[in-house]
Amino acid sequence: MVISDPTAESFLQCLSSHSVPSPPISSVTYFPSNPSYDSILQSYIRNLRFASPSTPKPLFIVTPSHVSHIQTTIICCKTHGLEMRIRSGGHDYDGLSYVSAAPFVILDMFDFRIAEKSKVHGFPAGVCPTVGVGGHFSGGGYGNMMRKYGLSTDNILDAVMVDAEGRILDRESMGEDLLWAIRGGGGASFGTLEQGATDILHQWQYVADKIHEGLFIRVVVLPQIRKGHETIKAKFIALFLGNAKELLDITGENFPELGLSPEDCIEMSWIESVLFWSNYPKGTPFEVLLDRQPQQEKYLKKKSDYVQEPISKTDLEGIWKKMIELERPAMTLNPYGGKTTEISTSASPFPHRAGNLYKIQYSVTWKEESTEASNLNLDRIRKIYDFMTPCVSKSPRSSYLNYRDLDLGRNEIGNASYSQASVWGNKYFTDNFDRLVQVKSMVDPGNFFRYEQSIPSLTSWEGKMAE
Repeated sequence: MVISDPTAESFLQCLSSHSVPSPPISSVTYFPSNPSYDSILQSYIRNLRFASPSTPKPLFIVTPSHVSHIQTTIICCKTHGLEMRIRSGGHDYDGLSYVSAAPFVILDMFDFRIAEKSKVHGFPAGVCPTVGVGGHFSGGGYGNMMRKYGLSTDNILDAVMVDAEGRILDRESMGEDLLWAIRGGGGASFGTLEQGATDILHQWQYVADKIHEGLFIRVVVLPQIRKGHETIKAKFIALFLGNAKELLDITGENFPELGLSPEDCIEMSWIESVLFWSNYPKGTPFEVLLDRQPQQEKYLKKKSDYVQEPISKTDLEGIWKKMIELERPAMTLNPYGGKTTEISTSASPFPHRAGNLYKIQYSVTWKEESTEASNLNLDRIRKIYDFMTPCVSKSPRSSYLNYRDLDLGRNEIGNASYSQASVWGNKYFTDNFDRLVQVKSMVDPGNFFRYEQSIPSLTSWEGKMAE
């Protein structure tokens, strides 16, 4: 490897001197001059908003194959005064796992294979098959089996992590406070109406969080043109942990308005259901889940809300009219209830449990490559979010951490103050935010692990203020 950049050469020397000889860290370190640099960088950029020529690029990318590579990258980033972004599946909606305004390095984590271990057993994780373990678990881990088994984070018994000093910690050595914090505290820290749709969705609000805990019924609502008329489409998609006969009995008794028939049901294994929920055709080989490339590149923006009281039919109809007016935004309604709400709000940093009927994900996507298109679509999703204010949670208006949203607020470059970070932190974590700040201040007093919405370190901030 020939490197002419003095910074790159110095960084590589640092990496080589601090890591084990085999496997060599140089074989998994990629500089802009490396032919694989662009393909590795682009492989997990799932939002075209952050794939433009003007988007800041990392000085280097490290794809660790050994824990020593992680330790070394942390040590050398600190030595060279560089920020580090940690990317697992690249699903951070605002790109915080692979973009920074300050000079930075990407630690790219993507080596995890649960399906290879078992095609029979499943795990309560996300709906999208390309989420990465690191970001998904540390944000709480919402998925379509959560009503039966809880969140991903509710099933974590132990963890191995590397701290800001490069030390390898497990449950015993990190202590219960830090284990609590990483289980949902954040990793590297949203015409006419089709007849009957309003009635069915209104009733769904009274059923979805209380029905059999093995049944997860999601609703996707979006504007569409049908027979030349602007309308709203509501699509119900469900996962049931059981057979078709059981499901028909449950819905017939508890949710007859849905009108579920045997023809609507498809029995399959858990891993087949992962493919189904990702819109892969029947018979698609499981190996497609290991493909790093996004199925379809697009520009996107997403936001979230929590609903704690059923929205009236009148208000629902008002929402449909607003969505038709704005043309593009879609909503995905994800039910709560079941195992997730049986767990205390303080058991992990993830606080959105009992009292929440469902979560809303607002989404807008577009393909036009222009500032005008970007501004138009960002304005659309922000307008529907503002319109929904009377219908959602209050004091605070809560949001889901893994639907990252910089509209909620951001830290300044460097060390954020508590008051600055609490603007967005209370929306993600409610009463758990203060404890997260306390843990962060203990384990990372220098605030090495930082980004636009990372938990602040009071030690670092107070030290800065004293200068």
